[in-house]
Amino acid sequence: MATERVFPMTQAGKEKLEQELEYLKSVKRKEVVERIKIARSFGDLSENSEYDSAKEEQAFVEGRITTLENMVRSAKIIEESEMTSDAVALGRSVTFIELPNGEEETYTIVGSAEADPFEGKISNDSPIAKSLLGKKVGEEVSVQTPGGEMSVRIVLIK
Repeated sequence: MATERVFPMTQAGKEKLEQELEYLKSVKRKEVVERIKIARSFGDLSENSEYDSAKEEQAFVEGRITTLENMVRSAKIIEESEMTSDAVALGRSVTFIELPNGEEETYTIVGSAEADPFEGKISNDSPIAKSLLGKKVGEEVSVQTPGGEMSVRIVLIK
């Protein structure tokens, strides 16, 4: 039997997933069922785009519920005590400067389940995070990105 994937995350990340799951189950699922009922009242289902759209949304919502349930069930909370105080680690924020004279960027390294680049949270599976994990302030690191290789210097870890 295959072992289930573990999803490392912060406690806040798990709580956010649980909130989304609760919303999907208690609100969104009911909304979609209501859309399907209304679409059925329009008649012939074979030519009913409203019905097709509602069924597609239902499939998406049910798939997302299954995914979230699996992530929450398989969550491994990263405790503060598990993090080294002076190195980049899961759950920590890292600030670096692109070399030779780039701008400063800050990211929090999180598990893939809670990654959100628009909020500055990058997955520990991402190329940037993989390059930074275990490094310390002052270290220069070569990072592979889709746009090519770049060098950065770590300036702050918190």
